[in-house]
Amino acid sequence: LSLSLSLLRISKQTKGLLLLDAMAAVGAVAGRSFIRALSRVSSAPCARALVSPKYVPQAIAMRPLSLSTALNAKYFTPSHEWVDVNDNIATVGITDYAQNALGDIVYVELPEVGFAVEVEEEFGSIESVKAATELYSPVTGSVEECNEALTTAPGTVNSSPEADGWLIKVALEDPSELDKLLDAAAYERLCQGEED
Repeated sequence: LSLSLSLLRISKQTKGLLLLDAMAAVGAVAGRSFIRALSRVSSAPCARALVSPKYVPQAIAMRPLSLSTALNAKYFTPSHEWVDVNDNIATVGITDYAQNALGDIVYVELPEVGFAVEVEEEFGSIESVKAATELYSPVTGSVEECNEALTTAPGTVNSSPEADGWLIKVALEDPSELDKLLDAAAYERLCQGEED
């Protein structure tokens, strides 16, 4: 189904979201087809768009895409580790919240490649100018790689905790363990609760 983009009015809304208002009465089938077509050609900001139920039937009104939806393979633990899964390999690190609480990190102790980690068991430690703390694995498996760069540049965990400051990569033994971890929204609520 081909619908002209001229049928839409794009208006700015609060909090940076876009609202796409259909200017014609769009039937359920036509509207659904149009939304699929629009999602293929929309620019990055439009990926967070809402389709107003004022003109599009409620049954096909789109929900805004949240960060946790976009990163549905990333999980968090109550002890402030994160795990990002790709092709059954879990990359593990500590969160921005954790590094901020620790302060300047001066030493990172990690296991060797081949080390068997167990869910919720200690696999290393981090020392900062404020304190030393153990690291706990969010998953069970075998260590495939360690971030050797942290040996000489432990501060990378401060400057890039959820990217370049990753700690270990683990070959997952039981992917179902991920179901027990927190998604981004739940982890944010946890952090807010600890700050209150």
